[in-house]
Amino acid sequence: MRTTMRRKWELAVALSLLTFLSFPTVSFGFTAHRTLLNHISANAKYLPTQELWFNQTLDHFSPYDHRHFQQRYYEFLDYFKVPDGPIFLVICGESSCNGISNDYRSVLAKRFGAALVTLEHRYYGKSSPFASLTTENLRYLSSKQALFDLADSLNAKLNRTKSENPWFVFGVSYAGALSAWFRLKFPHLTCGSLASSAVVLAVYHFTEFDQQIGESAGAECKEALQETTKLVENRLATNKKQLKALFNATDLEIDGDFMYFLADAAVIGFQYGNPDKLCKPLVQAKKAGENLVDAYSRYVKDYYIGTFGADVQTYNQKHLKNTAVTGGSSDRLWWFQVCTEVAYFQVAPSNDSIRSSIVDTRQIPYLQSPLYHLDLCKNVFGEDIFPDVAATNIYYGGTKIAGSKIIFTNGSQDPWRHASKQISTPEMPSYTISCYNCGHGTDMRGCPQSPLNPEGNEKNCSDPDAVRKVRQKIIEHMDSWLSECWDTDRKFM
Repeated sequence: MRTTMRRKWELAVALSLLTFLSFPTVSFGFTAHRTLLNHISANAKYLPTQELWFNQTLDHFSPYDHRHFQQRYYEFLDYFKVPDGPIFLVICGESSCNGISNDYRSVLAKRFGAALVTLEHRYYGKSSPFASLTTENLRYLSSKQALFDLADSLNAKLNRTKSENPWFVFGVSYAGALSAWFRLKFPHLTCGSLASSAVVLAVYHFTEFDQQIGESAGAECKEALQETTKLVENRLATNKKQLKALFNATDLEIDGDFMYFLADAAVIGFQYGNPDKLCKPLVQAKKAGENLVDAYSRYVKDYYIGTFGADVQTYNQKHLKNTAVTGGSSDRLWWFQVCTEVAYFQVAPSNDSIRSSIVDTRQIPYLQSPLYHLDLCKNVFGEDIFPDVAATNIYYGGTKIAGSKIIFTNGSQDPWRHASKQISTPEMPSYTISCYNCGHGTDMRGCPQSPLNPEGNEKNCSDPDAVRKVRQKIIEHMDSWLSECWDTDRKFM
């Protein structure tokens, strides 16, 4: 009887707590999408939730446009401490949001007696405002609009009951940047933010990305990767058709697309905590005098495509030009954000690079695609599309972000950490989790992360204590900041 009454009370609180407008569920038959910033494994385990819907404003910056669209969200109340437990807002990033992942955030929710709420990013998954994703229709896809989506839905619930429930925001990768930016722009709506592997710096010429791959690889693996790249470039010039077939990538007619695909395949080994999957067979092949291109093709096909689940079409500009709303739309959508706001153009340094200079932003006269990234932006979205990196960094502050009560965390092997805030300050502590397989979002997801570890179990990390120490720091900051929120709310009750 008590259990039933408590559940009814929780549902009543949820209605006042999350006064989203409900709509019938619309199924577009979307499948779990995979992106390189925020990979969600098909084997990911979600907390038990059902789809809910919110009537969202299309353009938060126009006083004349009153259109709305249906935005998907989820809530999980099993750990919620009645009546004044905190609410954890888990930001979904650049992919379909099919539930609330059972990662370390669920462990934190259990510890703090928190409710979990997550809102699907506009345009992604089932939250598409339009039936066609033309460049014109994508004008409302931006981080700024996404932040107002979160603020709009959260602000509607501030005056819900006599008990004020403190909010804390979480995000990993691009969603980690949104988490930091949300606290920056709306400090009155949240007690603090966790910005895990948060790419807060828009970067036009991101050479540090490739340099980190070399550092993470170590001398032997780095040398093998560099030699492989040169061999691939030579074969691309003499027999590209046979070469692309070797990697199951014949659809990638543009050489830059093909070389970007091969570069990303190597990145994933380090980004998600599986360096041995890449380095061991490649180094062994080099020592044995075997064909490195063949060895690398086995890794790409068996691990990157087979185990990790990468789709070659993600790199195909023909695919990126498809304006239909489908399960693969996230590719086009994320590239639009890349091409208009943040760039993150991963290019080869002038010296000692691993990736091919074919994928570059500089003018190299003898190559087929000398300005690969900008050419892609123009080819896929139109002549006037390019990333205004300076404007983005002026608006948010880049790594000089002037916020407060934001925790930044990064994995030591993650190449994306160079677009994150790595210098700690009292108001915005920053922690690097250092270990052999500590990569992207390790604090929330453990390592390795493919497939995602339920509850972010750190037992497979090469140094579990490194993860535990940072997690303890996160708990200490959250405990302090949530207590401040509770004390402030009580003063005004």
